[in-house]
Amino acid sequence: MATFISTVKFTGQGIQAIGETTRRAAKMKTVAKKMGVKVRNIYWTLGASDGVLIFEAPDDETATALLLHLGSKGNVETTTARAFTSAEMEGVLEKMQSPSL
Repeated sequence: MATFISTVKFTGQGIQAIGETTRRAAKMKTVAKKMGVKVRNIYWTLGASDGVLIFEAPDDETATALLLHLGSKGNVETTTARAFTSAEMEGVLEKMQSPSL
């Protein structure tokens, strides 16, 4: 499974209904599970982002579907990065050393 890290920013709608944020997060975790996504952690943060979502998905398409579902509710906007473990990065580095075509 691939790991993804998303920063979350509340929209105007999301901040107006801030009292529902933990319930919305719980619902999102339920949807994620049905999609085959494992939510590792959800954090509410101070600073430039209002939160961080760390999850694992079987592929980019499933990760994208989850984030589109989340965004379609209108409460948050996300910025997402694919994260690599040390072992995964070793594989990337090995491919980098492959002979040129």
